[in-house]
Amino acid sequence: MEQNIIDGLKSKKDQILKQWLEDQSSASEYSNNFNTHEELESQSSELVDILLNSINENNLKDYSSSDLEPLTDYVSSLTISRARQGFSPRETATYIFTLKDALLKALNDLISNDPSQLYQLTILISKFVDNIGILSFETFITGREDVISQQSDEMAELSTPVIRVWNGILAMPIIGTLDSARTQVVMENLLQGIVDTGSSIAILDISGVPAVDSLVAQHLIKTVNATRLMGAECIISGIRPEIAQTVVHLGIDLSQMITKATLESALKYAFNTLQLEVKRVEKKSN
Repeated sequence: MEQNIIDGLKSKKDQILKQWLEDQSSASEYSNNFNTHEELESQSSELVDILLNSINENNLKDYSSSDLEPLTDYVSSLTISRARQGFSPRETATYIFTLKDALLKALNDLISNDPSQLYQLTILISKFVDNIGILSFETFITGREDVISQQSDEMAELSTPVIRVWNGILAMPIIGTLDSARTQVVMENLLQGIVDTGSSIAILDISGVPAVDSLVAQHLIKTVNATRLMGAECIISGIRPEIAQTVVHLGIDLSQMITKATLESALKYAFNTLQLEVKRVEKKSN
């Protein structure tokens, strides 16, 4: 009997799709939807096709059935795509649950004269679509986490630029808190900059770092040691008075590191090390 009803739903595919699109267009959650109507109709039509072709009387009660893989794979890929496009969780959930409403309306048209069977199949189809919604929500979270992680990596790259200030001298200004993940990016970028430019001096300017604790100090020491292994000298600049006091109070030993109060002082030290002299030239007036 259930298979006959499922076949009946398949025969009402166009009605289900039309009702679903109408429900989506009237849902308040879609007021700012930036999908074109053609794209939305194409996605919805494809999902309805896959769902009706995948569902049968057996997997209607067994959501883990391998018969449902085409459906679950499509829902997962569509959800990840929407997460990357910036859709909200509410919009994604509404997209799935309005499909349930369209299916139940078609089901009611098929067996409205048998309330008992209508009730039983309504429960089955509701649970079926609810599980698709749960899958969509779980996939959405994963997709958003991937997007956030990618954006964090890109921001970390942008916030740790390596600047060639002179032939043989690199500088990297650091702004914000240093943690283990960001220190790894700092180290990799700095070492790669040394390799690419053949520089022998690297300046790490921490004037934009709000505070230095023992963990940050350990990160700096590791970066300096890695730089030395590459055959370059590393200078830490931007040591403000409050940072110097904190370092002393914490008992952190930075005696093996070259430190300067300002980037200007670090540059002067670098010029002297490379036996370079910068002079101000007075312009002669005619």
